[in-house]
Amino acid sequence: MQVNFLNLFAKSPLKPLYEHINNIYECCSHLPPFFDGVFNDDWDKASSEQRMICQFERAADVIKKDIRINLPNSLFMPVDRTYLLELVTQEDKIANIARDISGLMLGRQLTIPADIKKDFLTYLNRSIEAVELTKKVINELEDLLESGFRGKELSLVQSMVKEIDLIEDDTDHMQINLRRQVFIREKDLNPIDAMFIYKILEKIGDLADQALRVGSRLELMITKS
Repeated sequence: MQVNFLNLFAKSPLKPLYEHINNIYECCSHLPPFFDGVFNDDWDKASSEQRMICQFERAADVIKKDIRINLPNSLFMPVDRTYLLELVTQEDKIANIARDISGLMLGRQLTIPADIKKDFLTYLNRSIEAVELTKKVINELEDLLESGFRGKELSLVQSMVKEIDLIEDDTDHMQINLRRQVFIREKDLNPIDAMFIYKILEKIGDLADQALRVGSRLELMITKS
């Protein structure tokens, strides 16, 4: 459905930001079923999920461009336009990472060693948790504005950002463990496949890293407002 962004901005300057982060989360939410297809050697399912990932990534990209074009210079609220645009830019990188993960896997029909499946999926889901929490944080912006960036709303957002930081730290440790497991199995892997597996592990960690950057950017926006 065609969205009239000018109307959205007229109703709420933040409504398009919610549309943007919700599409980004939907994009990432298709990674677990994508990898379910990978682990079951079901490349038709993987292809279908990858198309969904790309669809939501493109939708987020369209919203990002519309926000850049239509975001008013003056919003009559304590948020600098520059900070909002930077927030959208950082959010959009999350969807790009999800697209790249699925594209690399599908392009090579890359398989992950079955005996690290459990730890791999735990790592993936933990990284997506960071993205989900970022979505929740962004969706608190309206209440934050109404509170003047004070009170329980501010405390709630700060606690969410702290939780994203903890998740990002968890994923760092998980990635180290998985890289060690892949290293042990390198002799049984195609050398190029091993290289790409390390790349995939890095990019999954990047989901949590980028989610934390969004949270940090939001905190900076609040403190500067």
